[in-house]
Amino acid sequence: MKRQVIIYPGEDDYWVAECPSLPACISQGKTKQEAIANIKEAIELYIEVLQQEGRPIPEDYLETVLIDV
Repeated sequence: MKRQVIIYPGEDDYWVAECPSLPACISQGKTKQEAIANIKEAIELYIEVLQQEGRPIPEDYLETVLIDV
């Protein structure tokens, strides 16, 4: 299974990683690699809890668009 993740610089030199298709599934790390590892673990645990509770797993639906401003 693959999920799209957004990674961006946050405060205090940390990188923030979030999975938009899983509400409130956000993590961070001191480096990009650490943030990616942390969000991967967060996604796996998030999906595991949904499965344990018998809840549906949301589809990955992210679409990005660049606009001129």
